Amino acid sequence: MLQIVHVTTEQQKEDAMSVRKQVFVAEQQVPVEEEIDQYDPSSDHFVLYDQNHPIGAGRFRMIEETGKVERICVLSSHRGSGAGVLIMQGIEEFAEKKGIGRLKLNAQSHALLFYEKLGYHITSDEFLDAGIPHKSMEKNIKQT
Repeated sequence: MLQIVHVTTEQQKEDAMSVRKQVFVAEQQVPVEEEIDQYDPSSDHFVLYDQNHPIGAGRFRMIEETGKVERICVLSSHRGSGAGVLIMQGIEEFAEKKGIGRLKLNAQSHALLFYEKLGYHITSDEFLDAGIPHKSMEKNIKQT
């Protein structure tokens, strides 16, 4: 059973960081000093569990009036299972509860279709981040 959790404990944060390091640092060769950055201490973190095992993660922070979705990742063993959608839904629900109307993110170019299916639209030309092609995307979300 998959469950998305808004991180509130050190163990949950360690679980989220573990997934991020496996995906971004080990798999995609992003330097750890770029992956774990100055925004981590002040950001909201999310971790996705499968039977109490961390399999996905994401980060959320505010930039002025816009929510920024970052560091969305799923272990290779669980990709294609809907895990990424659950992470995004959890973060979007969190943002809605805070009254945030717009979200933005920088998507790896290979993941653009994933985010487009969730209602995001491309707002930039392609650029490199940690040596990986990305495009910026945005989405207006409904407020409750």
